[in-house]
Amino acid sequence: MNINASNSITISDIMIGDVWVCSGQSNMELNMQRVSPLYGAEIAASENPYIRHFEVPDKYNFSSPQKDLPSGQWKKANPENVLSFSAVSYFFGKELYERYKVPVGLINSALGGSPAESWISEEGLKEFPEHYNEAQRFKDSTLIQHIQNEDRTRINKWYSQLRQNDQDYKNREKPWYSPEYNPSDWSTMKIPGYWANGSLGFVNGVVWFRKEISIPASMIGKPARLNLGRIIDADSTFVNGIFVGTTSYQYPPRRYDIPPTILKEGKNIIVVRVINSWSKGGFVEDKPYELVVDNNIIDLKGDWQYKLGAKMESLRGETFIRWKPLGLYNAMISPLLNYKIKGVIWYQGESNADRPIEYRKLFPTLIKDWRKNWKQGDFPFIFVQLHNFMEAKPQPSESN
Repeated sequence: MNINASNSITISDIMIGDVWVCSGQSNMELNMQRVSPLYGAEIAASENPYIRHFEVPDKYNFSSPQKDLPSGQWKKANPENVLSFSAVSYFFGKELYERYKVPVGLINSALGGSPAESWISEEGLKEFPEHYNEAQRFKDSTLIQHIQNEDRTRINKWYSQLRQNDQDYKNREKPWYSPEYNPSDWSTMKIPGYWANGSLGFVNGVVWFRKEISIPASMIGKPARLNLGRIIDADSTFVNGIFVGTTSYQYPPRRYDIPPTILKEGKNIIVVRVINSWSKGGFVEDKPYELVVDNNIIDLKGDWQYKLGAKMESLRGETFIRWKPLGLYNAMISPLLNYKIKGVIWYQGESNADRPIEYRKLFPTLIKDWRKNWKQGDFPFIFVQLHNFMEAKPQPSESN
């Protein structure tokens, strides 16, 4: 398309087809990179110029509905680009294209942890005075700055004190992650599991874990993958005294690549430093805990040694301003309203799971609000009902 006005613009590679807005929280935001171990064949075969993905930048704004986005571009599905696609939206678009052979555009406007009220317009929030009033409060930029400064100071102080109190850091000549360190006075617990369920009890702070494994000569000199399931909350992981990876919060799977030079025949030591700031700390069950070399797997479940590094008071977490009512609607939905769409897919709910009665009204309000403001009729609004959420209970009981 050539546009000749005061300047000349040429737009190439134009597609006309069905565009879907894909929104919600981390269920929708989670990308193909995160699930790549499960879908290697699908990623390798993802080349398709008729499936395209646009990622809306994660922003919030309480002052006014925005008319444009700060950045973003359409990307074609291929093995490189698809890694950044929302996984749910990609498989949705793939199924649509295979069925109808119509080009599919996927606009990913989602943010992890976001509650439904953050995606509703100011007018829509008037049905919910508590959320509406909170949105008005956060129009004050000085309030936001004050909260951010207070959060930063409090959290930095906690982590600074944690490091000072950690018994390991008081003896740097032979750190606890060193293969030469003697853990003879460490206790033992089964992994996966939570230390609150054992003799250590409900403790926040830092706990170190250590496991000795034996590796045969056939697995030496090759790259390896260390799978440590999920850990609550943050971990730093070492193999034979070498740092191999860290993750700062509980949800991502721990998949750490180990270079070929680190493993050795015979005795090898894995050490994991776990920081837990407020809930039950430990290793989430029903996840893989293993060392993988080629097709050889060493199971890491079972007895691990552990030692408390530092006991701390629980930490009040960050004030997630980006999740406050109205902010995401103004910054991540409002700029899309002039774009013609086929419909919406929605995957959310965990962040409202403790308020199910309110959600009966809140979620239908969101749907009506978007249909009203898009001015494109009652387009399809397809949503995922939550799967079983949180830990199973042994006896029937009330549930949200």
